[in-house]
Amino acid sequence: MGDKTRAFWIGFTAGAFAIFFSFLLRIIFGGLFVPELAAQTLFSLTPGEIESRAVETLGAFAKYSALIGAIFVNLAFYGVLGVLLQGLRPRLASKGYVLRAVGFSLFAYLILFLASATFLSVTEITTQTVSIEYAALYLLPAQLIFGFALAYLSDIEFRGPSTLRGGAPVALPGMSRRRRLLIRAAAAGAVASIILFYGLDLFFPSSQQTPTGEIVRPPSETTGIFADPMLSAFVASEVTSNDRFYRVDVNVTPPAVNIDSWKLTVHGLVSNPFSLSYSELKSMQAVTQYNTLQCVSNVVGGDLISNALWKGVRLKDLLAKAQAGSGAVYVVFGCVDGYDVGIPIERALLDGTILAYEMNGVPLPQEHGHPLRAIVPGLYGMMNAKWVTDIQTVDKVHQGFWQRRGWSNDAKYQTASTIVIPGDSPARDRFVELGVSTVLAGNKSPIAGIAFAGDRGIQKVEVSTDGGKTWEIASLKDSLSGFTWVFWATEWNPPTKGSYQIIVRATDKTGKVQTANLESPFPSGATGYHIVDVTVETSVNH
Repeated sequence: MGDKTRAFWIGFTAGAFAIFFSFLLRIIFGGLFVPELAAQTLFSLTPGEIESRAVETLGAFAKYSALIGAIFVNLAFYGVLGVLLQGLRPRLASKGYVLRAVGFSLFAYLILFLASATFLSVTEITTQTVSIEYAALYLLPAQLIFGFALAYLSDIEFRGPSTLRGGAPVALPGMSRRRRLLIRAAAAGAVASIILFYGLDLFFPSSQQTPTGEIVRPPSETTGIFADPMLSAFVASEVTSNDRFYRVDVNVTPPAVNIDSWKLTVHGLVSNPFSLSYSELKSMQAVTQYNTLQCVSNVVGGDLISNALWKGVRLKDLLAKAQAGSGAVYVVFGCVDGYDVGIPIERALLDGTILAYEMNGVPLPQEHGHPLRAIVPGLYGMMNAKWVTDIQTVDKVHQGFWQRRGWSNDAKYQTASTIVIPGDSPARDRFVELGVSTVLAGNKSPIAGIAFAGDRGIQKVEVSTDGGKTWEIASLKDSLSGFTWVFWATEWNPPTKGSYQIIVRATDKTGKVQTANLESPFPSGATGYHIVDVTVETSVNH
């Protein structure tokens, strides 16, 4: 292995310890973590179409992948520094270990400070609410770790001539292979622990962080096909538990808001601007309602859709308290993380538009907007701002964070329908223990799923089991409110074994039929029929 390669891996290893220490400062004190800031800056600068493709391909892993990439870029940066600084070692050899380590540290510190200052100045979104001055302070300890580790590892890897035998210089042996492996293993473990910390919730959602809640449902009797035992688990998931509720936002980690210092400010074109504490907000007249949310990035048959019971205050009550002026055109939500989005004043004044502080009977979970989020029936999830701290009425149309990146500002839900049973649709992830659907020839099997058109409601759902040649009207379950998805189901008795193509389409309550044109989510939401290919097997009794 050449000297430059060894120097790169020494810098890489020293950088791993520095990154791990910086990570500890982040989780303990809320300090600056450069890879997270870099990933968030990337999100801020990414055009909407590219972001949409990333979510289509990777789903919740899109942000996680960006963070991992930023961590390894940071490590590679330290590796390059190791090569550059190794070239300076001969000039610094007489300076002693401490002075060399400090010099290495300051070199890394200056470069990362400039990079962090640039990130903070160009990003629109950040959960790391630190000033440039605090960023300078948080960066220093980790770079000292890097400098001292680099100096130490370099000294034991690159020992210069130190003894003479018969007048000839002899180089002492460098770091042993075993010690090198142990140090690199420790560095790899440090980096892996960071990745695991950020990614653990993607694999094992924590019920402690995301309480399921006490779901209180209105009295209703399950009748007809929905009483079929084969659909019991499906019907039981009409309300999505908090731990299964989808999450899409621009943050690697959700903002942690101090409820004692949090305030909601209402201002703009109003005669009576005011601020409310959390307790003052909760003392206002509350409303509860079931509402389905769907991400605008959701693909046909995708899993970025969920339904919950929300509790909060009507936005129109807050606007009435503020005495919003007649010149108001849009209401703009400002959020703790810097996110912003606006909705037309007409929609803000509807009864169903609320600011929620509870979800499924428990305080709003951190990842879903604690302490306050907007629930705006009829508009895609990007218009339902989370971590809201500011409400402003303005006299013009407002282009929000995603709208400035090309997404639609109209944002009305497309009429959509999804087959959940049978098949392996990603949407099944929002339902609990549906099991494997085996369809047997000559046996009755249910076909069931969801349909959603925002606040327009669903009038009819049709299902085809022959690739669209013929259609049958499915049974609809009464929806929990006018703002939620509708469960539909029909009975199927395939006559013979073989391959079947099941298709579904919905009609909203305005009479508009779901379009068959297949379009990607960007910029106005995905369209097209959901199609599932099913293999029917031979019944043992057939």
